[in-house]
Amino acid sequence: MLKVGITGGIGSGKTSACTVFETLGIPVYYADTQAKQLMDTDPGLKASLQGYFGSSIYCDGRLDRRRMAEIIFNDKTALEKVNNWVHPAVARDFESWCTWQTSPYVLEEAAIIFESNTAHRFDRIILVTAPDAIRIERVCARDHITQEAVRKRMANQWPEKKKISLADYIIHNGNTLVTPQIMEIHRKLLNIEY
Repeated sequence: MLKVGITGGIGSGKTSACTVFETLGIPVYYADTQAKQLMDTDPGLKASLQGYFGSSIYCDGRLDRRRMAEIIFNDKTALEKVNNWVHPAVARDFESWCTWQTSPYVLEEAAIIFESNTAHRFDRIILVTAPDAIRIERVCARDHITQEAVRKRMANQWPEKKKISLADYIIHNGNTLVTPQIMEIHRKLLNIEY
């Protein structure tokens, strides 16, 4: 089974692309969603987070995500530590999840595959791209935040130009139809001998 990463900057449309793959019968592991769950359920990960941030970072057994976000988006060292704990936990969980899948390939949807230096875990990488103006508009509407806040988040991710050179497949999700692009990638992935 091929393990395929699907990535892209905030607001690029990764989740929408994944929905199309799912209609084709391809299982998708949503890394950000699973990471949130693991931060509440994985004993080792919880211990690391409590050891660094203090036990009050959890309330009734659940991580205070808003408080942690306020800390890590203003403290690069804290962000790096959290990533160093979360990424290995997610990688282990993904590998376990893969053992239950029977499709010719699976997808892991993750925003920062290149930035987190985890691209080596995948046989192929798909990058979803969109013009910055469209991405900002999408995120403002989805998250009800300002353009400035979106730009700040975008600044923590690599520029698309840098990621394009590293990806195996590109889905352009601006003013073009994505389904035909996804169908072409799907056909190519089904024809790869593994």
